[in-house]
Amino acid sequence: MSVRIDIAGLRQERVAVVPSPLAELGMALHALSESGHHPGLQGWATGVTARLDPHLADRMCEADFLWRSTFSDLFLACAGVPGRATLPGATLAEELDLLDKLTDEQFVDTALEFTCALPYSAHGPAALSDAGLRRRALELAAARGPQQVRFSERLLADPPRIRAWLRQFLEDCEEAFFAETWARLRHQLAADARHKSELLRRKGLAEALAAVSPAVALDESAARITVDKLGDGRTATEDGGLLLIPTSLGWPHLMVLHRYGWQPVLHYPVGSPELATPPSVEQLTLRLSALSHPVRMRLCRSLARSAFTTSELTQVHGMTAPEISRHLSVLKKAGLVTTRRRGRYVLHQLDVTVVARLGSDFLEGILR
Repeated sequence: MSVRIDIAGLRQERVAVVPSPLAELGMALHALSESGHHPGLQGWATGVTARLDPHLADRMCEADFLWRSTFSDLFLACAGVPGRATLPGATLAEELDLLDKLTDEQFVDTALEFTCALPYSAHGPAALSDAGLRRRALELAAARGPQQVRFSERLLADPPRIRAWLRQFLEDCEEAFFAETWARLRHQLAADARHKSELLRRKGLAEALAAVSPAVALDESAARITVDKLGDGRTATEDGGLLLIPTSLGWPHLMVLHRYGWQPVLHYPVGSPELATPPSVEQLTLRLSALSHPVRMRLCRSLARSAFTTSELTQVHGMTAPEISRHLSVLKKAGLVTTRRRGRYVLHQLDVTVVARLGSDFLEGILR
């Protein structure tokens, strides 16, 4: 599973690495709503929440589907501006002006992305003009509660009013907490953007993407970027550009905007505790599958304590050598067990460092 970006004909000067205050505000709202995704930000989230005006906190809940379970592309509004080459603004006000340039159809379809009722990677009808999609969107909104239904009804009935509501809400968030947060983070983001831009200029796109995340790879012969994720999608730069937008609040999320007709965007975390080489989704699946068998769990208990030969394991667990070898082969293929030779003996031992990382690997993999 992966998201692919076809970049045939993409010129290097059409690749831009730029911070986005609107995207970072969206990520801040997500971190406040889903602090469990971001354990490293709990101190910041607690401090912001403690001094948040109750009225603003209520409004934050009113439309939290835009940033809680999914990260709405509205926070990457520059990518939807016609021409597919617009860069993020330097200030939140400039970015909100770009958000205002989206059509009502774009705004509504993007805001209703959480319902999964609308086409994403392919062209399709718009909710404002398709009665069936409108009904489906409201049905799915109902699963999230009456507040989301009321908001969705207002959105579909009067998009300009909701657009004005959202802009005012985001401006109020800036005044309440985000201006201070952005002042602290923007220098780190600007430094990362300069670093990636220099890599792009001196060493090319492959090196710049490798520095973005080990989960991002460039196949130059196929003119394709592949992002290892637990989901499928496809987009193309076509006659537009490619945006790389860093976030200081985003780990473990590595997001790819691949909406039809929009400029592709890689929204990637910087300064994170991400492992230098996190396992691929396939490797993570192998490891979890390998540990799901009760016999292999018992073998791991022994191998975590000491190195064992196959013969020793047969005696400890009362199994035949072929049975032990078969289970060891699964564990080794998953990268959970190491082997070393001592004279004529082959010793097997659990790689406890890899096993200890499984929790963070799993979280990074499913939230990437």
